Amino acid sequence: MVQVLKEKIDPIRQEIVQHPLYESLSSLSDLRRFAEVHVFAVWDFMSLLKSLQRNLTCIDNPWVPVGSANSRYLINEIVTGEESDIDPRGNRISHFELYLRAMNELGADSGPIRALIGQCQAGTSITDALNKTDLPDGVRDFCSFTFSLIQNAPVHVQAAVFTFGREDLIPDMFHELVTRLSERYPEETNTFRYYLERHIEVDGDHHSQLALEMVQELCGDDPKKWEEAAIACEQALRLRKGLWDVVVSSPEVA
Repeated sequence: MVQVLKEKIDPIRQEIVQHPLYESLSSLSDLRRFAEVHVFAVWDFMSLLKSLQRNLTCIDNPWVPVGSANSRYLINEIVTGEESDIDPRGNRISHFELYLRAMNELGADSGPIRALIGQCQAGTSITDALNKTDLPDGVRDFCSFTFSLIQNAPVHVQAAVFTFGREDLIPDMFHELVTRLSERYPEETNTFRYYLERHIEVDGDHHSQLALEMVQELCGDDPKKWEEAAIACEQALRLRKGLWDVVVSSPEVA
């Protein structure tokens, strides 16, 4: 059934992988603008990840077994890698914090994402925080959809969007662009390049396989669950395209 889902979402997925965004990025300033938008996807990815951990494992006291041990293993393994990977010096760091460091090196503006997180830390609801922060509509719509899934969608739908609608959508050509820019701007792009390489090494292979196993276990042989998963993935991918449209429409991107 997983193949049916992949075939259903492939048209919109190809629109993202072949998006004109990638060809429009040619300078350090373009990369900064990309990072300023993409960081919101990196952050709410972490939020979706923690929702899956909350649903598939026990995080309360007293501890009781929840779900299958296999699902617990799969999600905990991904959480470990995303929340506590290593930086270029071997120090523990989350992928989100690593991305913020890369933005700082690039000279990208992390003010909006820090403001959004600051409001959440102060107790503002995510809906109000998104509305109060000055964000492009495409960014706000993307994050709003993710948090609507976290609050309302069954776990098999969340897992499917996590697996098929998220961070495996940056094609090889983007990595090649960063590699070329790193030759011209080594100090500014060092951490960003490391982030992408680490993403390809850890997320692109090991984590993607674990996530796929998780979806297969949660959906099982239930056609209704697979259909619900496919519909949500299509929605997520269309909103990801909208996120890329934000970057292309920016006056800073040639």
